[in-house]
Amino acid sequence: MTAEALSYLHGAHQIPLLGETIGENLDRTVASFPDHDAVISVHQGVRQTYAEFHAAVTEIARGLLALGIEPGDRVGIWSPNNAEWVTLQYATAKVGAILVNVNPAYRTSELAYALAQSGVTTLVLAPRFRQADYLAMLDEVAEQVPALKRRIVLGPEAPPGAMRWDDLREAAARASVDQLRAREALLQFDDPINIQYTSGTTGFPKGATLSHHNILNNGFFIGEGCRYSEADRVCIPVPLYHCFGMVLGNLACTTHGAAMVYPAESFDPEATLAAVQSERCTALYGVPTMFIAELEHPRFTEFDLSSLRTGIMAGSPCPVEVMKKVQSDIHMAEVTICYGMTETSPVSFQTAPDDPVDKRVSTVGRIHPHVEAKVIDPEHGRIVPLGQPGELCTRGYLVMLSYWEDDEATAAAIDQAGWMHTGDLATVDDDGYTNIVGRIKDMVIRGGENIYPREVEEFLYQHPAISDVQVVGVPDAKYGEELCAWVRLKEGQAVDGDELRDWCKGRIATFKIPRYWRFVDSFPMTVTGKVQKYKMREVSIAEERLEDAAQIETA
Repeated sequence: MTAEALSYLHGAHQIPLLGETIGENLDRTVASFPDHDAVISVHQGVRQTYAEFHAAVTEIARGLLALGIEPGDRVGIWSPNNAEWVTLQYATAKVGAILVNVNPAYRTSELAYALAQSGVTTLVLAPRFRQADYLAMLDEVAEQVPALKRRIVLGPEAPPGAMRWDDLREAAARASVDQLRAREALLQFDDPINIQYTSGTTGFPKGATLSHHNILNNGFFIGEGCRYSEADRVCIPVPLYHCFGMVLGNLACTTHGAAMVYPAESFDPEATLAAVQSERCTALYGVPTMFIAELEHPRFTEFDLSSLRTGIMAGSPCPVEVMKKVQSDIHMAEVTICYGMTETSPVSFQTAPDDPVDKRVSTVGRIHPHVEAKVIDPEHGRIVPLGQPGELCTRGYLVMLSYWEDDEATAAAIDQAGWMHTGDLATVDDDGYTNIVGRIKDMVIRGGENIYPREVEEFLYQHPAISDVQVVGVPDAKYGEELCAWVRLKEGQAVDGDELRDWCKGRIATFKIPRYWRFVDSFPMTVTGKVQKYKMREVSIAEERLEDAAQIETA
């Protein structure tokens, strides 16, 4: 076997990495494009040029200095999407504080864990979001978070002992621009700047700790992959607390002088379509379920989406049929797919607008600039030949510094040679295009046959009645595992499991045809749109009464 035949990739690139902090990079962009739109928060009626955004960031950064925020202090934000969120993102970077992103969907136990584990001293929070009363929840857990000294509430009012956002702005008068410059001069681009809690399928979430260098460069090269310039206007309906919003969205924009457009507090298909039309957006982001919701919206055809050129689909594997509709019906001819994980800042693979059509709709593209990847045999750790599935590992500037104060978890994820083990199963073809074929934990072994649920899902998407489908493995006394398909039908369609089973016969191998079929209106999801297959497996075992089979021990 020759070295060329192995699944190893290196993204050599003529554009060097950015050797600067996020604050320095923003200053350069502002100097180049002061009068260009920077932030448009449609639901708030906020519109800022780069000069105005920079002034807002500087004001909040000075306010943080006035509060005594030191480099490395943790400042949390618990809020849906708004202009204050992005302002705080860049202000904390300018003073060297570590921004801790708190998921807007967190409730008391998760909130207490994240704040205490990261040692947040200052929390900026919305008073409420949807049905959740954030202030009441914070009061409930306050005793469990001894490090928390300050609460800063977004909005006109704050309870006793808390500050308003406007109070933070007014505090800027107590810290000069010269003091801010002196602070920025102390910062290094390898300093930690962000903690993001990754939603583990088991146990508590882990705090991926990311540096200026990690996320600034990743945002920049994502923007390069989308061919952004100062003329672009990017619609960002994905959550800012997640890498998708704050790196693929905000940092990809600010490194190129593009406009950041937030259609609503959280994803709303109609608000998103309306924002694309009213702001003449050139790019649109989303996970596959968001694009499906837009395509199936009853008013979809009423919106003029002709300004769109590109965008990003990421977060979970994209059905090929959905990808094709996004390219044709949403006018996103140059849409790219990104793949990655929070621990890698997050993007390690991306399709390019000029990739062959079959590669653009059926792979996650090629390795990102300045990044290495390899596919290994999970059992022995050896690099597998091209075309053979194995665990995808990535290495380079994008790998997180660590899991915050969790050496054991860090060592389990990043090996001694610096490779991040993704837990994803992938294949690499002769041209370097990579396909994610499942999670190591998702792979189903039925009677000795390895089945990748992703392959079965892609096949089932071709059925005219199916809108969305997820396939999981469930225990079986005879074969070890069987497949269970969760199906969401298109509006007005009716079909049952027997009909779908018959439709599969002769089209795919018999062992890949699901034994069980469940028809649902939705799937259990994380707030970022990732399907929680472990929950689907639990429900399927209970519904199909497979508890006994689940107790059978296997080697």
